[in-house]
Amino acid sequence: MEEKVYSMPRIGEAAPEFKAVTTQGEINFPGDYKGSWVILFSHPADFTPVCTSEFMTFATMEKQFNEANCKLVGLSVDGLYSHIAWLRTIKEKIEYKGMKNVEVMFPLIEDITMEVATKYGMMMPGESNTKAVRAVFVIDPKGIVRTVLYYPLSLGRNFDEIYRIVIALQAADEFNIATPADWRPGDEVIVPTAGSCGTAKNRMEGKEGEMKCYDWFFCTKKLDKETVLKKIIKK
Repeated sequence: MEEKVYSMPRIGEAAPEFKAVTTQGEINFPGDYKGSWVILFSHPADFTPVCTSEFMTFATMEKQFNEANCKLVGLSVDGLYSHIAWLRTIKEKIEYKGMKNVEVMFPLIEDITMEVATKYGMMMPGESNTKAVRAVFVIDPKGIVRTVLYYPLSLGRNFDEIYRIVIALQAADEFNIATPADWRPGDEVIVPTAGSCGTAKNRMEGKEGEMKCYDWFFCTKKLDKETVLKKIIKK
């Protein structure tokens, strides 16, 4: 029988569907998460140091992500009992960077057949044929892939950046803007490019409100931190 080949999901496409067993029971993805943002991320293996540091960080930040209407779902090609034993070890034995007694409450997918990892392009032969690379998929409430990040096996992820991405995507959707390099809530945002010569002229002459235009194609405006976070963060 010919093996089915999957292409890596691309930004703007529907997240591939799957059913899986996890440390928190069975899930139907992404259907179970409709209405929420989701971070689906893979790690190479249980009981490895980089992955341990990452899971402790994600677990410590889970409340912060949840307040931004974002759920976490992990995956590796290890089995369920390995997952459970590893997470128990993290809670009972590992203290790192002030984090201790860390309990991972978000689901960790068992993927010993590598079906899910293959669907999401997490297996990269240049790195390993048997371990998933450190992939991150940010999926919106409609089940659409909005951001894709890939890290090699040796490189731990930047979790502040992952959180920043979730906030920036929601801000872009909510306020119909784009975010410049290194944007954080409270920084100026980019106003969409003018659609007509008249609009562009108004921009350059300062007739479209409180905007700062560097040229017709590059205009910014203030969007205060409180306004952004009031729309996104729910405590």
